[in-house]
Amino acid sequence: METVRLHRAPTTVADTDEIARWLDERVEASVEVDDRFLDGLDVARDFAEARVLSPYDRETGNTMAGIVRYEERALEDPSRAGGVIYDGYAVQRALYPHAADEETLDVALIDRALGTWGNDGRWHKRVAVLGRPSLISVPGLYEAPAKPEEYYKEKSKYAMTGGVPPREYLENKVEGDFLVKDDPRTTDALKGYALAAYHYATTGAAFCENPDCRLYDAHRQEGVVRAQLREPEFCDEHAALYG
Repeated sequence: METVRLHRAPTTVADTDEIARWLDERVEASVEVDDRFLDGLDVARDFAEARVLSPYDRETGNTMAGIVRYEERALEDPSRAGGVIYDGYAVQRALYPHAADEETLDVALIDRALGTWGNDGRWHKRVAVLGRPSLISVPGLYEAPAKPEEYYKEKSKYAMTGGVPPREYLENKVEGDFLVKDDPRTTDALKGYALAAYHYATTGAAFCENPDCRLYDAHRQEGVVRAQLREPEFCDEHAALYG
């Protein structure tokens, strides 16, 4: 692996340049930053085919003309995208022909929510879909790991009146630490997922089982905060590689 190429997600608060600097200090590859991976790609129909239609239906895709046009507009103006979950592996397969050669790993921060089908017969949102290219969903950072139950209760109260509770309100009202949309900790929290993409590409191992390591794949928000934003950065094994 000679190069890791990080791709920006310009509609999010993620600072790709800062992630790249952090990663460059830890990996044995040069780290570059590039523009949004989806820019200029003709993949609107692929995204339409990857749409998750129901949380409990494995079949995906709606390629009606209006949906494809929506995806075309979302590719041209990413600020218009939202509210849709996509099959992460289907998106990855569609983007694979546009990835770099074997000596370069594309790690694309994207502004779409990605999911994978679980053994429990439903779709689950994911932060990262590793491989070529590796996809890191910025909204997935907020939405995929479960928040405290009280959070959903408070949010539902606002939903009944058509409002969205402010981040500050939720943080003060709900016990526990969690990330929400446009959280100022987003950049720091994504660093471990970018490293996981490199780790998977170079070792074949996806994540670490130690909850105190940045390579841990947390399924709850408290776990994300613990792994990505607290000391130590790594378990002993991965500190020897990346510490």
